[in-house]
Amino acid sequence: MAACARLCGVGQSRRCRRRERKNQRDPDTDPELDLDEKEERIVGKMQAEGSARCAVDTAASGPGKAAISMPGAATAAGTSVNGLGGLELPDTTKTTRNTLLDLPPEILVAIFSSLPGTALPNLALVCKKFRQILNTETIWRRRCMAEFGMCEDLRKMEVVGLSSKDLYVKRINPRVKSGRFMKLLPDYEHMDYRDVYTHLLHPNRHILGLWQPDIGPYGGLLNVVVDGLFIIGWMFLPPHDPRVDDVMRRRPLFRIHMWETNKATVECMYGHKGPHKGDIQIVKKDEFSTKCNQTDHHRMSGGRQEEFRTWLEEEWGRTLEDIFNEHMQELILMKFIYTSQYDNCLTYRRIYLPPYLPGDLLRPGLFKGTYGSHGLEIVMLSFHGRRAKGTKLTGDPNVPAGQLTLEIDLSRPIQLPEIEKQQSMEELSRLVLEVHEQVQRENNPVQSGSTEPGAEGQGGGGREENQNGLGAASATPTTTEGAEASASPLPAPQPFVLPLGVMARNEVYPRTCKICFYGTGLIAGHGFTSPEHTPGIFILFDDNRFGFIWLELKSFSLYSRITDTLQYAEAPTLEAFEEMLKSMQSWTS
Repeated sequence: MAACARLCGVGQSRRCRRRERKNQRDPDTDPELDLDEKEERIVGKMQAEGSARCAVDTAASGPGKAAISMPGAATAAGTSVNGLGGLELPDTTKTTRNTLLDLPPEILVAIFSSLPGTALPNLALVCKKFRQILNTETIWRRRCMAEFGMCEDLRKMEVVGLSSKDLYVKRINPRVKSGRFMKLLPDYEHMDYRDVYTHLLHPNRHILGLWQPDIGPYGGLLNVVVDGLFIIGWMFLPPHDPRVDDVMRRRPLFRIHMWETNKATVECMYGHKGPHKGDIQIVKKDEFSTKCNQTDHHRMSGGRQEEFRTWLEEEWGRTLEDIFNEHMQELILMKFIYTSQYDNCLTYRRIYLPPYLPGDLLRPGLFKGTYGSHGLEIVMLSFHGRRAKGTKLTGDPNVPAGQLTLEIDLSRPIQLPEIEKQQSMEELSRLVLEVHEQVQRENNPVQSGSTEPGAEGQGGGGREENQNGLGAASATPTTTEGAEASASPLPAPQPFVLPLGVMARNEVYPRTCKICFYGTGLIAGHGFTSPEHTPGIFILFDDNRFGFIWLELKSFSLYSRITDTLQYAEAPTLEAFEEMLKSMQSWTS
């Protein structure tokens, strides 16, 4: 205890009760005394003996001899003699011990604010002063901001320019009336940042990030973030078909917030009757599940017909009467029946954004693209040396989510003919098939139904659906040799036009392109049956758009980059991202 008292700088160690009980013991023979106490007793004994000798010599020798005996006594007492024989006082600055407790409180607050929040509870156990300082709101507010990006002021209740009222009314429950607002929200005036960190943010840190829900072949994209005073799971939905350049739509599926000062509450946001009781459970690492405890809130008074009309308007931006294609109507109805049965009781698996390497020709990321009768879907573009791959985050019954849908060989560029010849489908097919035959000769079964591991490129779509049943995906090229390609500039943009007879869901596509590459995509029957890789051509328009022409389907898919900021989505390592891609294919295989 004496050593602890000296370390913390709290009080005089000689007043320790343990020391008082041992003062009567012999320091040379008692083994229970610690080394620090023995050392202090020895030093004290030497000082006392030195002072006694000094007094005896001074009294016996008189003034003339005092100068001779005094230096020894002074040295024993801890003083020294200068060059003129004078006595110097002890230098107390050399023996003073400075501790953290000697620092001003504002300095301690700044130091503690830079420590991880998980280390602060143990720090509070050191002494009473530390415990008192760690009750400062500034420390916990900085930890909430630094570790979780929380920008909410608990007193002002503002979120990035929106008040909590606007956040709740406009983005979470648009039907709630302003007069009921304060009754529906908890009282944050009596909360502090320490409670928010301890009971809300830190316990739920494992579910922050990017996730793919397990909804059969359809998949999805969920981003769980700290949004003001809430942790919200936002489902990102593509824009309505075929407006591929429009912004993504967002829908809250669940939220977690502090309803009481020491308890976080989970609420399901699915349906149209406002938030209701829900639950979240971490299944295992990088996997969690949600459960709705009041599924009756998902039902509508008009029954399933009203629910379907509402879902169709939100999902497709149209009514069923506006959809004249019978096959498309069947696909839409099938998706509604399949997805609505889950009632927001889903399992989510963690995914990462693809890492960006200096040699990549284009920044990887997420893209939304046209898929024929299946509408718009989300694709992840990643680079792997001389190949670029597109992985589906949302899928369809032909090629499910999680599968590689397109693979581009970046070592095989294709030079487009003059603009007049580009309109000929025969001319374009001749250019692509020449490269395709060459690849088949070099790699025997690479482009047949079974591809070598790591070289799969799977688009989507049913062959029987032709251009209306696409399940294709996007990918963008990496450089041929990494640094070499990044050093060599791209050729000047050249005119581009789709060949006659090629169907495009979106006729508004760029009329110039930077470069084209040979690639393959996967088409399959319903239920991911009889998958087959077919040749095509990848067209890079600019840094945010690219396309793919499916030769066999005579169809064109246009993709546009998703520019939304997705938080907590970076892959920790390149190996972790590669492992995630392999796992995604097994989820829906």
